[in-house]
Amino acid sequence: MNAYLNQLNMSKLKNRYLSLDVFRGLDVALMIIVNSPGNWSTTFSPLLHAEWNGFTLTDLVFPTFLFVVGNSMSFSMKKYENMGQSAVFKKVLKRTAIIFLLGFLMYWYPFFDDGQLKPFSETRVFGVLQRIALCYMFASIILHFVKTKTAIWLSVAFLVGYHLILIGFGDLTLSGNAVLKLDEWLIGANHMYHGEGIAFDPEGLLSTLPAIVNVIIGYLAGRFIQNNGQNFETVAKLMMVGFALVFVGLAWDLILPINKKLWTSSFVLLTCGIDLFAIAILIYILDMRKSKGWSYFFEVFGKNTLFIYLLSELFIITLFAIDINGESLYRWIADNVFISWSGGHVGSLLFALWVMLTCWVVGYFMDKKGIYVKV
Repeated sequence: MNAYLNQLNMSKLKNRYLSLDVFRGLDVALMIIVNSPGNWSTTFSPLLHAEWNGFTLTDLVFPTFLFVVGNSMSFSMKKYENMGQSAVFKKVLKRTAIIFLLGFLMYWYPFFDDGQLKPFSETRVFGVLQRIALCYMFASIILHFVKTKTAIWLSVAFLVGYHLILIGFGDLTLSGNAVLKLDEWLIGANHMYHGEGIAFDPEGLLSTLPAIVNVIIGYLAGRFIQNNGQNFETVAKLMMVGFALVFVGLAWDLILPINKKLWTSSFVLLTCGIDLFAIAILIYILDMRKSKGWSYFFEVFGKNTLFIYLLSELFIITLFAIDINGESLYRWIADNVFISWSGGHVGSLLFALWVMLTCWVVGYFMDKKGIYVKV
């Protein structure tokens, strides 16, 4: 009987990881597609971020990544329970430092420009991996050292407090917001993102505060699924909570607009609510109905998430760095291989799919060889 129960528990654990791998893989695949269009000016609108206030499919990608980080933590943090406090801090801080450094080095790459080392003074400090690292660190410390109810109240405090900071120390415009002001004072304009036309970092330090909540809610969802099993009741409750978060997020939008680049509190609740719907649907399809024939493609991404994301970014940066008759190899391939025969919008999408599939092939061979890169 014990052997049967152990086998059953192992089967359930495997299925839960399947749902998580597929969810994570779906997100990484979409992340690569939206980060590598053949031409930004001819990209289908759902694959672009909202210009400022508002919400698109693309705006869901990064918060979902943080949500699945929290999901993963609900499994991995169990081993922290038998570790001493100093050991937990050491493990969390080490992982945080590695992920943050990888993100920083990715922005510094290819390190040299015209034979000279690219100056640190012009390198972006904060970014996607850096935000993941910081959110992981703070969420891990909170979830390990306080009770669940306290973590929930802290999440509420983060969201309300961030709202008050935004309206108390600036306005909600691109040039006058509190996120920009803190980053300018802390690290200076040269270390910030300039893709908005001015120095402004959508992954700035201050807006990391509400992003921690995406990780915490992902963690709580993972723990709930483990404690309650994969059944209709679990799916229904996840969807009900998801609906409630979406409703509150849309209501909050009336006084604090949904804004990905400021990572507003309303944006957090909206994205977490959608993610709860998504994970509930995946549990139903993969774990309850056992419809797994389509899932392997996304499992490949989900099993080597960090490596494939880094690979995709370095691949794109390298294509931009290689010059072909005065234009980047990135632009040359996009224009001459894809856009020239299929048109602007379709060609731009096909190029992005090519980048995504190239990364998938690498992940496929890694999976077949049993190579999984973990930090």
